[in-house]
Amino acid sequence: MSLYTARKIDFQHIDERGSLSQLIHDGFKQINVLESKKGVERGSHFHKESIEAFYVISGSVKVILWSKNEKEEVVFNKGDFFEIHPFVLHNMLFLSDCLMVQMYDRPVEKEDGTKDIYTEVEF
Repeated sequence: MSLYTARKIDFQHIDERGSLSQLIHDGFKQINVLESKKGVERGSHFHKESIEAFYVISGSVKVILWSKNEKEEVVFNKGDFFEIHPFVLHNMLFLSDCLMVQMYDRPVEKEDGTKDIYTEVEF
């Protein structure tokens, strides 16, 4: 069983002007643009509540995922769309300059000021 889920975009239109890719039309509440330089590593963390999804606009990233006794390493490239479920520890190493859309099904910043971001493995 994989520690991530591959997603498909909802709709795409391509013509001589360029393209329009509709990633989702419902279900995510926080959307960020993540830009990282080649060689950057974004540290290991996990979420207890949030589902986190990524769409790679350009570049490539190696994602290392852990859950209990499972470990998986996957390289994602331009056009790849994937999600990581709660309690899956993940770390990213950017193999080239990379631009991604990052989405959460619920905001990681809670109303009480705490965040659904954990670095200490508790599972």
